[in-house]
Amino acid sequence: MSAEKKLLVDFVLKRKLLPPKEMEAFLEGWEIVSFKRKEVITRAGDTEKYLYFVLEGVQRSFYVGTDKQEATLVFTYPPSFSGIVDSLLTQTASKCFLETLTASKFLRLPYHRLETLIKQYPLIQNFVLQLTAMALKGVLERQIEIQCFSAEEKFTALLKRSPHVLNLIPHKYLASYLGLDPTTFSKLLGSVKL
Repeated sequence: MSAEKKLLVDFVLKRKLLPPKEMEAFLEGWEIVSFKRKEVITRAGDTEKYLYFVLEGVQRSFYVGTDKQEATLVFTYPPSFSGIVDSLLTQTASKCFLETLTASKFLRLPYHRLETLIKQYPLIQNFVLQLTAMALKGVLERQIEIQCFSAEEKFTALLKRSPHVLNLIPHKYLASYLGLDPTTFSKLLGSVKL
């Protein structure tokens, strides 16, 4: 087994999500791909074709409004799954972009293979459902933060949840993710202590 697939196996086994038979089937069909820094992987208007597992690098999913303003929605980095999940699972056009912030390396699984696995193995279908449920939980928590929290509360929640992102991700993208202008973000960076 390659070192890359071992990272995926460790991620899944650590969460006790798949038994050996299903794990073996799940591992088939993944390929290694790499992208340069600031490369768009999926474009708005395209249908996501792959489920990604991040091996190296940092990525972001973002939306571009009619005013050309970008809103960063989510960051991914190792070890985690990535891609425009709603587009992948519904096989409809994405409203968002997925781009690399740094050079990135992934394992990726084509949608048709994932669909076959879901139909063939109820435990893999359950695994995908669990991943989707976790993603939805995160989206709903973020929605509450965006709509109900003050700027300082949003910033503090981010630092409590993922303090390492301050060193991983450019601050302009973190500000966008929090729905703050960069000046407010900089002020909070200098004043909020955990």
